[in-house]
Amino acid sequence: MAKNLPFKMNNPDLFRDKSLIGGEWKEAKSGKRFDVYDPGSNKVWATAPDNTPEDTDEAVKAAYEAFQTYRKTNPRQRAQWLLKWDQLIRDNRDDLARIVTYECGKPIAESQGELDYALGFTWWFAGEAERVMGTVQVPAAPSRRVFTVKQPIGVAVALVPWNFPIAMILRKAGAALAAGCTMVVKPSPETPFSVLALAYLAEQAGFPKGVFSVLPTSLENTPALSEALCRHPLVKKVTFTGSTRVGKLVAKICADGLKKVTLELGGNCPFLVFDDADLDQAAAQLMALKYRHAGQACITANRVYVQKGVYDKFAKILAEKAGALKVGHGATEGVTMGPVTTPRSLDKAEAHIADAKKLGGQIVLGGNKLHGTKGYDGYFFEPTLITGAKKEMMVASEEQFSPILALFEFDTEDEAVQRANDTSMGLASYFFTKNIDRTWRLLENLEAGMIGMNTGNSSAAESPFGGIKESGYGKESGKDVAINEYMVTKTGTLTLSDHY
Repeated sequence: MAKNLPFKMNNPDLFRDKSLIGGEWKEAKSGKRFDVYDPGSNKVWATAPDNTPEDTDEAVKAAYEAFQTYRKTNPRQRAQWLLKWDQLIRDNRDDLARIVTYECGKPIAESQGELDYALGFTWWFAGEAERVMGTVQVPAAPSRRVFTVKQPIGVAVALVPWNFPIAMILRKAGAALAAGCTMVVKPSPETPFSVLALAYLAEQAGFPKGVFSVLPTSLENTPALSEALCRHPLVKKVTFTGSTRVGKLVAKICADGLKKVTLELGGNCPFLVFDDADLDQAAAQLMALKYRHAGQACITANRVYVQKGVYDKFAKILAEKAGALKVGHGATEGVTMGPVTTPRSLDKAEAHIADAKKLGGQIVLGGNKLHGTKGYDGYFFEPTLITGAKKEMMVASEEQFSPILALFEFDTEDEAVQRANDTSMGLASYFFTKNIDRTWRLLENLEAGMIGMNTGNSSAAESPFGGIKESGYGKESGKDVAINEYMVTKTGTLTLSDHY
């Protein structure tokens, strides 16, 4: 399978460039394929099947047929398959990381870090598989018992983004497969091969045919294929990670069939630094949060509010740290920031910079597109720091998804909270302070599903992940809540004779 790749693989069988439908590796019915570009070089490095709506029925029906048996599989067996999958992914970690780097551009160390993070989900959900429990109670009516049982909902569809292709799949598929559901995945056009590699390893781990299927498709065919999957009458659950705009479309389409939906959408996340914060701690956490994958994460710090007394000092610390980042191809040794994944992101970044300049922002560091300059064929943009940011700027209201960091100044806690909450989104909020009373106030007053308290990235398998407001609904990861997204609860009422 691994022919003419720009990198060597320890396990060449891992590279798969066909769809997996009902346990069979197939081309799209049309026979067409689409190009996949390396964002670090702007060159095509592989092609994948360009599935269309005509390919969906076979995949969903195969998943539905597999579900009839898989739903009755003992939870311990499902847990054992998940643990075997987990081990195979660990065994092939470095090969998978190389694929991720060439698909989405992140430095190889970040790709390996994504694998380590993502493996928390397979491990966690293997444990969750055996801990699905119902309830029993004595109701007010005499001689009765009321109990609940939980059962897998059915065929699930996962529509996943390109920024964390391994983690997004294992977080969703781990919960679905633990619950007893089968899953059809539509990967992002930029990242089909990492998902197909996971599917190959799931097959090797022993999951039955049809339990886990993958339908790659081009950007052009993504809307139609996604809608066909969402509308298929045998699909009972849809999980989507992506933009709020597309999430609303998914919700509208799924409403026609009243399908259960989990939406993990845009962030526009605020990051608050108070006068009493440990500035070195805050800066270190912010660097990891903001410049990881060139700023392309839904939970990244989008708006950084710094209290007046430490604003200049904090800006200086950040400028020094960001200035030390080494930009280049993710596979090059020593590189600490890769390209953005799509050329569309470059256009958006340039628009944000021009707007900030026009409204009086100071570009302290970077601010330029590197793509097209000597030695930079890929979609590169300089690590950028803007001071003097204002609420009227595009960087205050739009998710950047680029390595642009803008610092906003504030005076009081109330002002900071008001400005942090002044967004339609509510995925995550972060703050740094050593005041315990303020810590509790901020936990309760910031409008977000996840709050980082002297903490940057806090995503983990043990921690419920999800937003409020227009950042979506439902939870991924965490005890009980994530697996429940793939379950239905039945209530049974039993009337007894000769008993209280």
